Amino acid sequence: MTDGAASEETRAMGQSILTVDLGALAENWRRLSTRARGAECAAVVKANAYGLGIGPVAQALFDVGCRTFFVAHLGEGEILRRVLRDSAPEPRIFILNGLAPASARFYVESQLIPILGSLPEIAEWAEFCASDGVAHPAGLHIDTGMNRLGLAARDLKLARALSNSFTPVLAMSHFISAEDISAPTNRLQIERFEQACAQLPPMPASLCNSSGLFLEDAPFLDLCRPGYALYGGNPTPGSDNPMRRVVGLSSLVLQVRDVAAGETAGYNARWTAPSRRRLATINLGYADGFPRSGSEGLIAAEVFAAGHYCPIVGRISMDLSIIDVSETGPLRRGDRVEILGPNISIDGLAAESGTIGYEILTRLGARFRREYIYGAEPPPETPTDAPASEEANPSA
Repeated sequence: MTDGAASEETRAMGQSILTVDLGALAENWRRLSTRARGAECAAVVKANAYGLGIGPVAQALFDVGCRTFFVAHLGEGEILRRVLRDSAPEPRIFILNGLAPASARFYVESQLIPILGSLPEIAEWAEFCASDGVAHPAGLHIDTGMNRLGLAARDLKLARALSNSFTPVLAMSHFISAEDISAPTNRLQIERFEQACAQLPPMPASLCNSSGLFLEDAPFLDLCRPGYALYGGNPTPGSDNPMRRVVGLSSLVLQVRDVAAGETAGYNARWTAPSRRRLATINLGYADGFPRSGSEGLIAAEVFAAGHYCPIVGRISMDLSIIDVSETGPLRRGDRVEILGPNISIDGLAAESGTIGYEILTRLGARFRREYIYGAEPPPETPTDAPASEEANPSA
């Protein structure tokens, strides 16, 4: 072993380890694709594939058959195009946040498809296509109640007229409350989307996100675009998670100490030992994406160590957290504790921290050592019959 290799190994020993099971990720895509009942199953890989690494994640999804991807920004799209530059057939990449001003040429050069969500965006794209002499593809975002991005009902007539200068390839909207199967807004949004699509040129349509796929009357339409569920998040809150676990996170015990009753721990002495306790300090803090809010509520977040759930005590700091290991088996410097894994889910940690699993995932720190595995399964072979374009599905 060279000195350089030894140095790298030594550095890795002190890091928290994020494990990403690409086999479980691929299986989750297969399950969602089957559930889509013939609609194309795309993948949302924005925010660095929800914090897991857009390169390995996108390649694994492509290898299992995914041919359409969604990211948020132009920069993300350019990165993804480079990641998949040698992939055949060539995947489609949609930019959810639309057309950045004066940037149309960059979208075309990188073969990226903007989702246009306002009349100014549509007008700029139409003008560019007219001057370029090419009807470049674009999607249309219809607002059905989010009031965030998207075309209002009053915009549709002009949007239809302007779309003559380019090729509309997807109409989409976004559910407000798909995770709540009883929310009346779900049916209302479906109806509004149907009405809007009837006023636009014929094109494939998409409404279902991860939770939308599990609605009783899920509008699968032509394309579904799951994100959170791919990464093991529960798309059906309140029910068993139908997805496989993808993420594991372990952190290192740096020190173990005994404290007497009445002693405090952490910044501002927010925690006081009720009796003699044994505490362990781990190398994980809010700079790594471990929510500081996990130490602020009445019930503290927990980690899993030596066969027991151990609560956070004191405030989570930038690089360190303190856990109460008084009830565990022997725990020593250099041991690892589970932050996410078989005993602590993304959604469970989120609930204890007063946030949502999406935030837990997307804030996973850059300082982690990332390990990509395929579990007990080999990498899947690419199916030959995966849909490669919007032509694979009937028009909406």
